[in-house]
Amino acid sequence: MAQVSKKRKEALAKHDLTQMRSLVEAAVVVKDITYTKFDASVDIDVRLGVDPRKADQMVRGVATLPHGTGKTVRVLALVTPDKEAEALAAGADFVGLDDYISKIEKGWTDIDVIITMPAVMAKVGRLGRVLGPRGLMPNPKSGTVTTDVAKAVQEVKAGKIDFKVDKTGIIHCSVGKVSFDPKMLAENALEVIQTLGRLKPSSSKGTYIKSITLSSTMSPAVPVDSQVNSAS
Repeated sequence: MAQVSKKRKEALAKHDLTQMRSLVEAAVVVKDITYTKFDASVDIDVRLGVDPRKADQMVRGVATLPHGTGKTVRVLALVTPDKEAEALAAGADFVGLDDYISKIEKGWTDIDVIITMPAVMAKVGRLGRVLGPRGLMPNPKSGTVTTDVAKAVQEVKAGKIDFKVDKTGIIHCSVGKVSFDPKMLAENALEVIQTLGRLKPSSSKGTYIKSITLSSTMSPAVPVDSQVNSAS
């Protein structure tokens, strides 16, 4: 703990973390104040002017990051036998139906995304108690319940992410790794911000995007100019 505290003090001493920055500038700072020995994730946090308790202000969507997330995404395709070869060819790591449903019911969740078909949701639905708390439950709004399973698998593998506003009104998601070039991180972050802009609920009044920060797994947050409209 003492070492982490020391590194944090060094980070705070190197940069004014109250200063608003462009996306690229914020990405440069995040890279500079990250001291992990592993390739840490870089995350964006966007505070929205919405009330998540109201159904018409629940912001949820998907974004395809132009440079991917830098993560190896483990995809399970819960499909009928006639779709198994298609899902495997598209890059799914695990493919099946009843056997995997049984494994999940016994506690297996060693996956990042589950993609399934409307035709089998009656079976998959009973896994909600296990998958829901882990954020793994397939949902049509996130594109993980679809008739085009192959396309959905390819998109997830290419960097498609889904996000949902939490109870405090914040969107939190990964936009890459510390090893990414700052411009790549900025372009990924911009895609998330622009997607959020398109998802603004008509019932949301006042300032919609209240604040934006970038941070790595163990770095302090770096504030971004919320009026940003480019990755420069």
